[in-house]
Amino acid sequence: MTDMSTLKTPEPRVLLVSGSPRKNGNTDTVLAAMANRLSQRDIPTQTVRLCDLTINPCTGCEACRRAGTCTRFNDDMNALYPVIEGSRGLVLGSPTYNYNITPETKAFIDRLYPYFDFTEPRPGPYTARLAGQGRKMVTLAICEQNEASEMGVTIPAISSPMKVVGYEIVAELPVTGHFPRGSVASDTAVLAQAQATADLLADALVSTNAL
Repeated sequence: MTDMSTLKTPEPRVLLVSGSPRKNGNTDTVLAAMANRLSQRDIPTQTVRLCDLTINPCTGCEACRRAGTCTRFNDDMNALYPVIEGSRGLVLGSPTYNYNITPETKAFIDRLYPYFDFTEPRPGPYTARLAGQGRKMVTLAICEQNEASEMGVTIPAISSPMKVVGYEIVAELPVTGHFPRGSVASDTAVLAQAQATADLLADALVSTNAL
């Protein structure tokens, strides 16, 4: 398992994570468009579909506070930790399920808990070991309804905790009006927006890398 007590400087590469349980659905399609654009910008990418992995939900056992990593489960999240640590960029996308993110997305976010350091007694101040490393992120949410309000808390449910983990949110991309599998592939406006958002992320990574 990864020793999270000492983390190496992340590379200017992007990990794209799909929280959709539907393969080749709209979340996957938008992420693929973003990955393609990032590759055109010479930004290395890796795409992960959470539903292809076994990631147990956090049980709050807090063993990671002593061990510095998750010792409760030996699942696919342990293989993802070094990929997360080594990638300065992140795109995390989820369709809207009952005004919120999918269970897969929630489990992924909750299992980032080992990156926090806490002081005693509780509740004391805490810090995140991924912070201060120039990490940049895009939040993606896709909703069947046409009104963005029907997304509920999907975007803040991703962005808010990831900011605390240590990511700067470069952009939030809400996509509405799509439900049929992969229907967004024919929506030129959304695909153009996805490419423009990927450009924002690439620019942020290049700018940070030049500092």
